[in-house]
Amino acid sequence: MLPLAILAGGHATRLGSLTKEFPKCLIEIDRKPFVDWQLNLLVQKGYSDFIFCISYKSKMIQDHLGDGSRWGARIRYSLDGETQLGTGGAIQKALPLLGKSFGVIYGDSYLPTDYSAIEKAFLNSRGEAMMAVYHNRNELDASNVEYTNGSLINYQKGTNDPKMHHIDYGLTYFHEEAFTNLKPHVTFDLSELCHRLSTEKKLAGFEVFQRFYEIGSVSGIKEFSKYLRKAAG
Repeated sequence: MLPLAILAGGHATRLGSLTKEFPKCLIEIDRKPFVDWQLNLLVQKGYSDFIFCISYKSKMIQDHLGDGSRWGARIRYSLDGETQLGTGGAIQKALPLLGKSFGVIYGDSYLPTDYSAIEKAFLNSRGEAMMAVYHNRNELDASNVEYTNGSLINYQKGTNDPKMHHIDYGLTYFHEEAFTNLKPHVTFDLSELCHRLSTEKKLAGFEVFQRFYEIGSVSGIKEFSKYLRKAAG
């Protein structure tokens, strides 16, 4: 499996007091920090090489995760520095650790899907990136992907385009050339890059059919906890 970047540098202001003392990925859910649930799943799916892109309360994350040996994996870190770089800038800075091809997942996402199938499709595709998409119909969040007949036509956040019935699942794969012409050390959002790649027909889509879970909101935390209890029987 390819190296996997985990974006865990944000302040998570939407969660208010829950992230005043802890970074979002260390919020305890059902007696375990969220990142433990996430890594257990990812290692089960075959991943073993993780690069955590971190900023806010980064030392707490490093102290908790260490080198990854607890999971039988390797964990390395890329720190934004004095200025937060945004999701795109964080990945750009981590490129020396990520190599020529890699996956990206958000540090608040739990995605029970077939990663190997998506990764295989990405490596066999001709584009610079591939985004997993879910037929959302504005139910879990605002849809932001136009995906028709197996093709990703457009990805753009915040447009309310009636042709967009899918949503970014939270898992995207890239070849390093997707970042080639970008200025270094610039703060930007990964969604900006993905939108441009979609307009240039360099962003492929892969439809998944099992919903995502996230802890970026109080309601999301409740839904994820409910999922864990159900999965435990």
